[in-house]
Amino acid sequence: MDRTIIEDALARIRPILQRDGGDIELVDVTDDKVVQVRLQGHCAGCPGARMTLTHVVGQILAEACPDLQGVEAVD
Repeated sequence: MDRTIIEDALARIRPILQRDGGDIELVDVTDDKVVQVRLQGHCAGCPGARMTLTHVVGQILAEACPDLQGVEAVD
């Protein structure tokens, strides 16, 4: 998977998270096509973080990278 495409997709997500005092950072793309991200600011530890990963981050990344197998938050 192309990291540039992933970074571009995260750049579209970032303003949504920043409105609520958070941010997102690309940590790694695994060999089995899982994108690992680090949620920052208010997003780190937020009760809605799991939903944000699944419904916002995961959906936008899946549109950008159809072969994506998943998204996971790492510390």
